[in-house]
Amino acid sequence: MNPFFQSIVALWGQLGINQRVSLIVAAVAVAGVVTGLTVWSNQPDYQLLYGRLKEKDAAAIVTNLQAQGVKHRVGLNGGNIYVPADQVHRLRMELASKGLPGGDGVGYEIFDKGQFGLSDFVQRTNYNRAIQGELARTIGQLDGVAAARVMIVQPENRLLLTEQGVKPTASVFVEVNGRLEVEAVNSIRHLVANAVQGLSPDEVAVVDQRGRVLSADLKEDPLLGSASSLIRYRQQVEDYFAKKIEGMLTPVLGVGQAIVRVSADIDNESATLTEDKFDPEGAVIRSQTNTEDSNSSQEARKSGVTGATANTPGAPGAAAPPEAAAITNAQNRKNTTISYEINRKTTNVKRNPGGIKSLTAAVFVAARPPVPAPVVAGQPPAPATPAPARTPAELDGLRRIVINALGLKPAAGQNLEELVSLQETAFQPVVVDAQIQSMAKESRVQGWIETASRYLAVAIALGAFFIFFRMLRSQRLEPVPVELLSMDGNGGGSRAASSGPVALTPELLNELIRQKPANVGTALRDWVAATKRN
Repeated sequence: MNPFFQSIVALWGQLGINQRVSLIVAAVAVAGVVTGLTVWSNQPDYQLLYGRLKEKDAAAIVTNLQAQGVKHRVGLNGGNIYVPADQVHRLRMELASKGLPGGDGVGYEIFDKGQFGLSDFVQRTNYNRAIQGELARTIGQLDGVAAARVMIVQPENRLLLTEQGVKPTASVFVEVNGRLEVEAVNSIRHLVANAVQGLSPDEVAVVDQRGRVLSADLKEDPLLGSASSLIRYRQQVEDYFAKKIEGMLTPVLGVGQAIVRVSADIDNESATLTEDKFDPEGAVIRSQTNTEDSNSSQEARKSGVTGATANTPGAPGAAAPPEAAAITNAQNRKNTTISYEINRKTTNVKRNPGGIKSLTAAVFVAARPPVPAPVVAGQPPAPATPAPARTPAELDGLRRIVINALGLKPAAGQNLEELVSLQETAFQPVVVDAQIQSMAKESRVQGWIETASRYLAVAIALGAFFIFFRMLRSQRLEPVPVELLSMDGNGGGSRAASSGPVALTPELLNELIRQKPANVGTALRDWVAATKRN
């Protein structure tokens, strides 16, 4: 037998019953911990495949995973499915090729299968369902939206329309996680409006699971006709200028060292101004007419008929005497007509509501923090020295910066404090709400628990091994006196215990090793110690 195993067997024979039970329990504990660590390390790392699934989609995905023989785990609420980390992307692509998860409603896959013999009404209804399903899936991808449903109402398509004012409308139901921002609600309205022909964003209503109409105050009103639109516009203007000033003062004073509030006077009246201006000196020719008449004089003579009769005096048809001739005088006349147009300038000015009449601002500036006293070794810390307050010149410089940032132009003799009120004061320390403190404490405790759970198994294994090692080291062999052998004449030996010094021969040492090899070391040490004492 191997000497190592012989020593182990000899050691086991020297232990008592309590020591043996302790060693067995420790060995079983160490073996169990090691086995648990091995099983735990061989388990796959599960990651989320899909979350917030509906029961129908979750059941279809689980059935598909079981058919493939993929290990999976379902969350407590049944809507989260976990699979091994190395198979997440592959399974997502395979499930997507099969149309899973399908989501709420039905999309354009309703037209994947050919359907013959359907009426026009059924076809239009299916198309409407497809648009609603696709919009619901798209809206469900927004942050803060857990689920969505879209209902679209379109006017009936008729050859003879009796109601020309009927327009399509839509309603959107969203299940939100927390609070949905105004930008998200506006994006939902415009998304639905652009997907339906003839639908305007004002005709889209958005409602959450608590029954609140999220789009009630988001109607576009370019003329600011309603009080809510005017208040919302004024709030936007004031917030814009307040953030502009705070963003400028923060790098100089520090974060949270300035509080700015701006008040804006908004013009909510609309007007149309038409102005006509006439300039007599700037006359221009409108039309010009030129008329010219010309007449000349002519002499007319009477003459007879050509022939013998005409040349015979006194005969009929004879020529008249010369004094019978007529003389006509010539006349020339010119006429010019010019029409002038007076210079006229017409100006049409349309003023919409929303103009800013005036701006005023109130600014609180935090006082300078106290200056800490220098630390002296061996002495208690001294109290901090209060910082000096800002001078009026410094406050006036900050006030002028705010005025220039707002674009204000003080009138002649106007006091700057009337436009911007700036005051230095000590800010109160921020008191964190008790609920926020409890939530932060719970998050810290949860983080500690998660961190401890990762290393708990390793700590248990190390602790069990340490305990087993300590128990093994605590086992001591009982001192056994050296047994002397007296050799008789027959070659046999009789043992006699002796506590005094004896003569140690090689034969005696060999006999002692043969009888009790486990006690040789202890016996020799005791024997050497006793020999030295004597």
